[in-house]
Amino acid sequence: MKHTLKLGLGALALSLASIASAQTSLLNVSYDVAREFYKDFNVAFAAHYKKTTGKDIKVDQSHAGSSAQARAVADGLEADVVTFNTTTDVQFLADKGVVAADWAQRFPNGASPTTSTMLFLVRKGNPKGIKDWDDLIKPGVQVVVVNPKTGGNGRLAYLAAWGHVRAKGGTDEQAAEFVSKLYKNVPVLARGGRDATGVFLQRNIGDVLVTFESEVVSVNNEFGAGKVDAVHPSASIVAENPVAIVERTVKKKGTAEQAKAYLDFLYSVEGQEIAAKHNIRPRNEEVLKKYAQAFKPIKLFTVAEYFGSLSEAQKVHFNDGGKFDQLYTVK
Repeated sequence: MKHTLKLGLGALALSLASIASAQTSLLNVSYDVAREFYKDFNVAFAAHYKKTTGKDIKVDQSHAGSSAQARAVADGLEADVVTFNTTTDVQFLADKGVVAADWAQRFPNGASPTTSTMLFLVRKGNPKGIKDWDDLIKPGVQVVVVNPKTGGNGRLAYLAAWGHVRAKGGTDEQAAEFVSKLYKNVPVLARGGRDATGVFLQRNIGDVLVTFESEVVSVNNEFGAGKVDAVHPSASIVAENPVAIVERTVKKKGTAEQAKAYLDFLYSVEGQEIAAKHNIRPRNEEVLKKYAQAFKPIKLFTVAEYFGSLSEAQKVHFNDGGKFDQLYTVK
């Protein structure tokens, strides 16, 4: 009897192990302030995948500063997909042979299913009267931003500030002077977007937080509505959110098909709707129109207009010894 019971329990354990192993698991390594979006997106994708294939799938998330995440993947973190906020972080992995060299041609819109832009979050009632970029360099205004060396959020904030001067007809010399003044008003550089929000709201440092448009929804959800006001500057930058399959991992795990299905779902109407609900700008024009009230009209400029490309901006501004190092003095 005991022998039969042991056999039965052994068979049950083997069966449960087989079921567990049959469930595919993906890891999405992403940027800091996208965690709430992907939490909802992953639930929708799992339901879609089950409906279309009859199979279960589980998606795990990893979030930190975009550049730090790229380095972690390059160092061996087994991501199936990466979903970042700057193309240079994906290109870094392509240069390492971790993602395909032609990753930007593998999906529509240069493999960027969504975009965002940089705006300001100020304390309720906007006590410092901050309306545009020029207010950020006034004496007594403290600005919280991400370190552009560790996060795409920080690089795009820097480029948006620089591009604001150029958009008004200013020169690169005038832009450099403006950005230098802005960073003199930065009391601390945050590691990533969510860290910056914590500095601003939990540590109560700063008068204004420069961050992605999508962070408005996250702040309201996490800290409660009414903590901050969103200020849309007169001009800001188009921030593309690039994605790629991590070839090294999917070959090892046999998850290439599932990883592609996951990223394809970002372009679906349902995926675009979820992005819009999190204040991330959809590429789908119909979805964008539907949520037009959420996306205030801003004069948007692209990285290419004033910097050539993000890769060129990286070399000129953010590599060691570049413009940022020249302009920013550690306090």
